[in-house]
Amino acid sequence: MIKKFIDKLIAKATPAGRRASASPFGKREEVPATVHGIDPERVDYRAVDVVRTLKDAGFEAYIVGGAVRDLLLGLRPKDFDVATNATPEQVKGLFRRAFIIGKRFRIVHVVHGRGRENEVIEVSTFRAQVDNVAAEQVAGNEKTSRSALAGMQHAVGSSGRVLRDNVWGPQDEDATRRDFTLNAMYYDPETQILVDYHKGLADAKKKTLRMIGDPAQRYREDPVRIIRAVRFAAKLSALGFTLDAKTAAPLVDSQRLLADVPQSRMFDEMLKLLQTGHAIATIEQLKKLGLSRGIYPLLDVVVERADTAFVRAALTDTDRRVGEGKPVAPSFLLACVLWQDVREGWDRRLQAGEHPLPALQEAIDSVFDLRIGDVSGRGKLAADMREIWVMQPRFEKRTGRIPESMVAQLRFRAGFDFLRLRAEVNEIDEALAEWWQEFSTADENQRYDLLEQAREEQKARQRVAQPVVRRVPKAAPARGPAADGAAPADDATVAGEYADADAPKKRRRRRRKPGGGEGGGAAGTPGGAD
Repeated sequence: MIKKFIDKLIAKATPAGRRASASPFGKREEVPATVHGIDPERVDYRAVDVVRTLKDAGFEAYIVGGAVRDLLLGLRPKDFDVATNATPEQVKGLFRRAFIIGKRFRIVHVVHGRGRENEVIEVSTFRAQVDNVAAEQVAGNEKTSRSALAGMQHAVGSSGRVLRDNVWGPQDEDATRRDFTLNAMYYDPETQILVDYHKGLADAKKKTLRMIGDPAQRYREDPVRIIRAVRFAAKLSALGFTLDAKTAAPLVDSQRLLADVPQSRMFDEMLKLLQTGHAIATIEQLKKLGLSRGIYPLLDVVVERADTAFVRAALTDTDRRVGEGKPVAPSFLLACVLWQDVREGWDRRLQAGEHPLPALQEAIDSVFDLRIGDVSGRGKLAADMREIWVMQPRFEKRTGRIPESMVAQLRFRAGFDFLRLRAEVNEIDEALAEWWQEFSTADENQRYDLLEQAREEQKARQRVAQPVVRRVPKAAPARGPAADGAAPADDATVAGEYADADAPKKRRRRRRKPGGGEGGGAAGTPGGAD
């Protein structure tokens, strides 16, 4: 008994003992289905299969993150992630089609199905909450210090940003290193138990977005959490959620930390803000939180032009398509945002006398250099944007084989949708967009009729555009009083009567009568010049 009592005293004096009595990693709460209310029918069967396979192999496994949050709130999750205590190598060994990816965070992509039915379940290993002070220090970021990071499991950059985080640990520590309480819950689809360490369920009921731990420190560890805070606030604003005051307070001061994040990652995060179905709400949150400028240069342009008719229509259309489950392409939205720059540059070159097509190409190149840089690698994204822009003047030409070749192009639909948005904001005649809509869905005979209609419209426009040439009569020669004593006519009468008096007379060619005789009626014709 005395030995046990002494052991307890020693245990309380040790760090491990203090952790047992008051864990800094939260208290595990297991919430039954009768309380959390998640509908198991809404859980993706492929995620359930991954969890079951891992558990059958003797590992812990749960659906985790945003999928649990959305299931809890009655939303349809975009994708499903799984967390486990199996290492990436152990996970990979359990599935036929599994791939270890990432350096900063090593995870496994388990692939189900092929072609359009292809679905990726992302599997991560529980990570330890390691003190960043004890981490290996690296000067710069992962791009400038790539060789130094080779082989490191836990490394921190000069700004305090975590560059490597691959130290495995227990589930409670994994929950603590996640960002928001709403994203730190674990769901077992077999037992339907929800595991909650940081009062995420209570925050869901209070409609509060709260950062786990000290928000300023968490933003230093990964500045992209600033963007995630905006994205979640925008997504859940329609349900009445708001950012916790302590979570929102350091956002503006922490914004400068984003300068250390690689531009490629920032570009991807910007697209997530604009293409997850809440673009309009995102713009509102950026303004509300004081982050309308400074996150990323191209995002600054989006926010600046969000109130213009064309960009507003593009953002609204993107939100609508996402809401309907339709695909959206970043090339289309960015082409809409930067169309103002392309159009202005093109107009300047045309006014300088350049040929239309080379002028348009040069304007596009200039916009890529100014607004996008090398982030996209000038690859498919840039090629698609260029094709959308180059199509616009070609839509004006509806003669010959041009319409059929346009409709046959791979990017015709994107170019036409761009044209349709231009018509909606009265940048072009709506009749032009309607004509192309009909032509793209018409059969051969209907297309012939539409081409004839376009020709007639073109002829009518040309007739209207041609200037009307009117003959101006020459002034009549000055005349004195009439010899017969008649009163002189006024100027208008004189001008009308003698308008053609000095005009050269047409000489008519006389035709010989059959038989060689000359005709005798021409010289004495009434009203003739003689």
